[in-house]
Amino acid sequence: MFKKKIFSTIAGLSMLASGVSLAGSMGAVDEPIKLAVNEWTGQHITTHVAGEILKRAGYNVEYVTAGYYPQMTAIQDNTVTATLEIWSSNIGEHYDEAVASGQAKELGDLGLVPVETWMYNDAAAKACPGLPDWNALNACADKFANADTFPKGRLVDYPADWGTSNVDRIKGLNLDYVSVPAGSEGALIAEMKGAEAKNTPLLVMFWAPHWVQAVIPLNIVALPAYEEGCHDDPAVGVNPNATWDCDWSRGYIKKMAWAGMEDKWPAAHAILEAYTLRNEDQIPMMNAIDQEGKKLDDVVRQWVDNNEAIWKPWVDAAKG
Repeated sequence: MFKKKIFSTIAGLSMLASGVSLAGSMGAVDEPIKLAVNEWTGQHITTHVAGEILKRAGYNVEYVTAGYYPQMTAIQDNTVTATLEIWSSNIGEHYDEAVASGQAKELGDLGLVPVETWMYNDAAAKACPGLPDWNALNACADKFANADTFPKGRLVDYPADWGTSNVDRIKGLNLDYVSVPAGSEGALIAEMKGAEAKNTPLLVMFWAPHWVQAVIPLNIVALPAYEEGCHDDPAVGVNPNATWDCDWSRGYIKKMAWAGMEDKWPAAHAILEAYTLRNEDQIPMMNAIDQEGKKLDDVVRQWVDNNEAIWKPWVDAAKG
């Protein structure tokens, strides 16, 4: 028996030295895998769902509060082992620099579908039956007007200090609408709730996933598809005399890990590679936490309990 153990250990070391990984290896289960926690509820959910799955697989998990941009440096030396919800729309060169360092690696897409565009409520769909086609908007402009914009329609826009391209987009698409900035995210949501309560048409600049979509159905306007250059070259897009005559580009949401994670925690690395979360999973959890006052840990635990059929195969495959 003793000889067998020695032979097994030598064989294992030989495989590691030759660069061959041990299938199903759990790795350093006594050391914590450090998951980055950023500034918004959706990211907290994404991270804690992943952490709960890793715990159930047998790992020690630690949650590390990390700034969205600083985490790109922290992940290069395992100050943070992995970060699981990186939006292409706002990470800029920080992501590319982390990958270029060789000390951080992509883990693939998270599975959330990020959308940032014009949206409308169900009352608008009834009032303007040509929607979602953007070409229908001019014929329905008065349905979206208020006393300040009539006869032009009103687009409830992002707060002015967030920045917006919608003044140029309205002009580029020759639409009879006025961009009216909301005062805050809360004001945007108040507009949606008010329109829902009164059953009045609303056109609003917004994004998904967001908790409000759990309680207020929002539909996406089919603006002219984004083409590279349409934001700055009049020759690109539906209007040869204007820029911004197209939708926003659709981004992606990525996962990333410290480059040494695969060697140190092979099965955990494989689990996070396989890990996905959909809009329809995250949005109700955001609503439960932000609006219903439920605790993050309780909401996450309930989702993991109820969705073992989704995540258990990732764990089984990773552990071999």
